[in-house]
Amino acid sequence: MAMWIQAQQLQGDALHQMQALYGQHFPIEVRHYLAQWIESQSWDSVDLDNPGEEAKAKRLLDNLVSELQRKAQLQGGEDGFLLKIKLGHYANQFKSTYDRCPFELVRCIKHILQSEQRLVQEATNASSGVGAQAMDTLSQRHQQINQAFEELRLATQETENELRKLQHSQEYFIIQYQENLRIQAQLSSLSSVPAAERKQRETTLQSKRATVEAWLAREASTLQKYRLDLAEQHQKTLGLLRKQQTLILDEELIQWKRRQQLAGNGGPHEGGLDVLQSWCEKLADLIWQNRQQIRRCEHLTQQLPLPGSIEELLNKLNADITDIISALVTSTFIIEKQPPQVLKTQTKFAATVRLLVGGKLNVHMNPPQVKAVIVSEQQAKALLKNESTHSESSGEILNNNCVMEYHQATCTLSAHFRNMSLKRIKRSDRRGAESVTEEKFTILFESQFSIGGNELVFHVKTLSLPVVVIVHGSQDNNATATVLWDNAFAEPGRVPFVVPDKVLWTQLCEALDMKYKAEMHSGRGLTEDNLVFLAQKAFSSSSNNPEDYRNMTISWAQFNRENLPGRNFTFWQWFDGVVELMKKHLKPHWNDGAILGFVNKQQAQDMLLSKPNGTFLLRFSDSEIGGITIAWVAENPNKQGERLVWNLLPYTTKDFSIRSLADRISDLNHLLFLYPDRAKDEVFSKYYTPPLSKPVDGYVKPQIKQVVPEFTTPNPEPCPGVAFMDQTASSSASHSNSFGVYSTIDTMLDPDGDFDLEDTMDVARHVEELLRRPMANQWSSQQS
Repeated sequence: MAMWIQAQQLQGDALHQMQALYGQHFPIEVRHYLAQWIESQSWDSVDLDNPGEEAKAKRLLDNLVSELQRKAQLQGGEDGFLLKIKLGHYANQFKSTYDRCPFELVRCIKHILQSEQRLVQEATNASSGVGAQAMDTLSQRHQQINQAFEELRLATQETENELRKLQHSQEYFIIQYQENLRIQAQLSSLSSVPAAERKQRETTLQSKRATVEAWLAREASTLQKYRLDLAEQHQKTLGLLRKQQTLILDEELIQWKRRQQLAGNGGPHEGGLDVLQSWCEKLADLIWQNRQQIRRCEHLTQQLPLPGSIEELLNKLNADITDIISALVTSTFIIEKQPPQVLKTQTKFAATVRLLVGGKLNVHMNPPQVKAVIVSEQQAKALLKNESTHSESSGEILNNNCVMEYHQATCTLSAHFRNMSLKRIKRSDRRGAESVTEEKFTILFESQFSIGGNELVFHVKTLSLPVVVIVHGSQDNNATATVLWDNAFAEPGRVPFVVPDKVLWTQLCEALDMKYKAEMHSGRGLTEDNLVFLAQKAFSSSSNNPEDYRNMTISWAQFNRENLPGRNFTFWQWFDGVVELMKKHLKPHWNDGAILGFVNKQQAQDMLLSKPNGTFLLRFSDSEIGGITIAWVAENPNKQGERLVWNLLPYTTKDFSIRSLADRISDLNHLLFLYPDRAKDEVFSKYYTPPLSKPVDGYVKPQIKQVVPEFTTPNPEPCPGVAFMDQTASSSASHSNSFGVYSTIDTMLDPDGDFDLEDTMDVARHVEELLRRPMANQWSSQQS
């Protein structure tokens, strides 16, 4: 309801745009009287590309019809009589229109709500000054485009009026020309008339002929001038059309595609295509009107040939206007929903292709078919050079043909590929150190259709963003690196799929920050200190000054081909491991600010030694992909007055699948304050697992707890480790007993944070082994 209330406050062009959303497909009265109900429904939860969700869409349709019928029954009295009939009519109309295609209703309402939200947001930003500079720039650009459309509309209307005048003048000229011929015929027939009468009539006819011929000579010259003037006006209009088309296709549409590409790295959503489509449709309408005018001029010229170069000029205008509309049609055949850029064979995937001018040019009257094929980087280059690659592909895609559908509610013509699957892939010979996860492919979508009653036939093609094909999940990490680098650093109009081998460190920082914030679903991204930490890791540097890295470049090899010094993984593999760990298990803690993460051992020690005993922090492991460790400060039990910083063996996603971070921190009583000075329960208590429920049928569910046993030496060879304790309570009402099964793990814990991963027992496997043991062996003193 709140959205509809705000939508009703719109003014000017925004109000007209909002009103244009409604029509016979969805009457505005339904939006008004069912506003609260409509806005409370989960329209976005319906995946329009998943046929399995049609039942959900059908339920929403049935509920809408029921709500309309209920609302109709509530209307009473004289004033409510007509509304009752109208709402009942709308209920029947929705049932008959959408019963066989409930997805169309959902698509229609989603489009309406999203458009209203956009219009309201734009109006709110404009009035409140939020993002004033960006909004001003956007508003100015849109105003410039709208003004140009008004100028084009007026110019087209003017040439239409002039063309009608020319047509009327030419028709009168032809009439007078016929009159002159009639006079000529009369003069020729005077030979049979008596001499006296012939003389008189001949003088009259010759005078009349001279007058008509003089008029025809003058009018012929005038017609020539009219034709040339009109052709010049069309030339000017074509120049304006080219300029407007360049602004929309080469700037606005390219920017949309760039936003779509960055969205693949976690950037803001590229936004809807409604505004772009409305512009492209206006262009198509104006171009087509001018083309028809030029063709009518050609017809008039053929109907009444006159000396001069007008025919040649009209031919050129016709060719130019055809080129303009061809560029518009081919450029607006776009991929609205990209296929996944990391594509696993034998896995279902989807994509949506849209023709922005399809509805305006009536392409939907004979819906074309779209075909999808996968091509290599070399084949994509050949396509852009217009070299024939017909029927060539680099693999086999199942369910790769789809007929375009026209959605009347949104006036969109699109093809929804919902069940494609890459059956096989044909790889090319790799170059140098290039791995299979660096090889790029693309999905080529192509179609053929005609407009204007087969007057113009188009063969349109569009390429997806680069796709990296994998056959196993283990390749996903490196494939994602290739995609991220390409999305971040590709330049518009490039040769497929060329990217720079080196980029500025600051450019990579922007890409990493974008990716990280998106995966965390948070505005809390990477701070300057975090980025300095990453720079130290990437460049094996010890400098803490951000300025030292500002002008440095990082190569693709440094990013994800060469291992970090002393490690068996690359910079990207380490960073991606952190991202995966965080998004699967630790996202809330990062968003709460509880995890510092990007801190090395020395920094952690310096930070903690200035804090009270029991202060701890969480930092990412340097030595293990996707690991996080707890570092805390405590007294040296062997040397009074000395304090040490201790580090637990890093936890990984396997550990957190057994017991959460919050519960592990709760288990460790010596951890008191999260750095710098927050009580741990204040930060983590909301994530603690609730106490176990009461026994059922005499059974109590065992609980895993983490324990760090008392240690008596700072010597790391060997030292006590972490043990896990299964706790249970006796079934006896008057007795309780708790004890633990301990396993000492060498170098699990040491004051310097150093450990040998290869010699360390995997904690998760140890716990799982304990849980698999028969209950009787573990709890021999208990009888079930």
